[in-house]
Amino acid sequence: MRVLLVGFSGLLMGLATAPFSKFYFAWVSLVPLWTFIISEKTKYISHRDIKSEKSRLKSKTKISERILGAIAWGFSYHGFSLFWITSLHPVTWIGISWISSLIITISCWLLVTCWGIILVLVWSFLMLWYNINYIQKINCKKTKKKSLKDTEVLTSSLTQSFRRIVFGVAIWCLLEMIWNQSPLWWTSLSYTQSPDNLAILQLTKLSGHSTVTALIIAINGLISESILVIDKNKKQFLFLISLSVIIISSSHLYGLFLYNHRVLDFNDKKIKIGIIQGNIPNTIKLNHEGKIRALKNYSNGYEILANKKVDLIITPEVALPFNIQYILRNSLLHKKVIEHRVPIILGALGGKKAGYTNSLFTIVENGKILSRFDKVKLVPLGEYIPLENILGKLVYSLSPLENHLIVGENKQIFDTSVGQAIIGICYESAFSEYFRYQTSLGGEYIITASNNAHFTQIMSAQHHSQDVIRAIETDRWMAKATNTGYSAIINPNGDSLWISKMNTYDIHKGVIYARNTLTLYVKMGDWLTITLNLIAITPLLKDFLVAIKV
Repeated sequence: MRVLLVGFSGLLMGLATAPFSKFYFAWVSLVPLWTFIISEKTKYISHRDIKSEKSRLKSKTKISERILGAIAWGFSYHGFSLFWITSLHPVTWIGISWISSLIITISCWLLVTCWGIILVLVWSFLMLWYNINYIQKINCKKTKKKSLKDTEVLTSSLTQSFRRIVFGVAIWCLLEMIWNQSPLWWTSLSYTQSPDNLAILQLTKLSGHSTVTALIIAINGLISESILVIDKNKKQFLFLISLSVIIISSSHLYGLFLYNHRVLDFNDKKIKIGIIQGNIPNTIKLNHEGKIRALKNYSNGYEILANKKVDLIITPEVALPFNIQYILRNSLLHKKVIEHRVPIILGALGGKKAGYTNSLFTIVENGKILSRFDKVKLVPLGEYIPLENILGKLVYSLSPLENHLIVGENKQIFDTSVGQAIIGICYESAFSEYFRYQTSLGGEYIITASNNAHFTQIMSAQHHSQDVIRAIETDRWMAKATNTGYSAIINPNGDSLWISKMNTYDIHKGVIYARNTLTLYVKMGDWLTITLNLIAITPLLKDFLVAIKV
């Protein structure tokens, strides 16, 4: 029954994500899992029981209820949050059979869900290990000193509760940092607060998304630890609950202060930006009809925006599904660029010796390419095959697609006629370090380009929530162009000053500003996670050194 409750709380965490945006659920949704892991058997334990508990934990023949609880929570949260992946089915329009499409879609969803479950499992196991092997070791020493009987229940001290909380926060943030370096990442706890809780998101300027993740874990930990002592130590219960209220209140108030005291933009360079949302359905995007419509929609949209005297026009990811050289030689759009002399950032395919890239190109007044940016974070299975030597035969047996994209270089600078841009193409919006690095190299504003036509509105809403966090933590204006929505203009506070409708052909003229401010996060990276982990491991390191001397 408790496993079901833990699983349900994971579902509540999923409901905190966009477009449901019940962000307040995130501040309590980890409590059932925390209290389940640090249960009566592991928190209040006798000296004799410690040994048997360790033996039970090491048993390879039985899965503990706590691990099942972690799996249930992870599946509920990550599975629900990422269920939009299944809307990819059917993809019969690219020549895949209906049943193959179903198998591929479900497999992709299960793969990314399991990757999230592993994070929760590792965190839960380390929390359980820490509580049994370190916290209870302290209790054993106290028991011997006080000559208590083995059958007497030991009371957890406030210090031990704080140690568990710091350890839990540090490990979760560390795991998110590691997962953020992997090819698969989307569901940081921080994105449960976006785009609606802009006050707390201002704190990402301090140490990136981990600042919000740390606060969410800390509040859940304080509430959990207070529940665990409610019947045994009323003073400690009231102290922990009061502390959680103080921290969450002060964090939001400080975030609100930052939100209301942002540096004004009148000293920054004004850029009149044009955005084209082509609205080419994926079912026709690669056939003759889709290509003709794309050429027409983007050529007409360019001309309309050029006549409105914008400084720069942006298009979505692979707006024109052609090789860039073909576009420069044959397209009407290229001729209109030369005619109207307004630069455009165009999504197209870039050629390389080993294949092609998913790229953005800045085409300037004379019709030549000023800069190129190749997508770095490719979508596994969608744009390349991970572990191709192992999975290649299986994927090729299900899909007729033979080509896959080439990964772009990490250190790319994208210059435009109106300053250096920070670029994110589609899936890259989930990777905060990727944007931080470009900002540190001198990026003045953010341009993101996406397709989004593969999936439902839920995915587009979550994608927008990722972009909101990237704009806030780098303190940059953002203009985003998507194929089917949501295209938007976002200011450094995370406000969406304009957002398109879904599945419509849209043309918009707006204003963004080029900035050169540097947030603490841009300067120092995710220093909070490193600091928390140093604090968490210090007692463990001390014990280890003592053990070596002995």
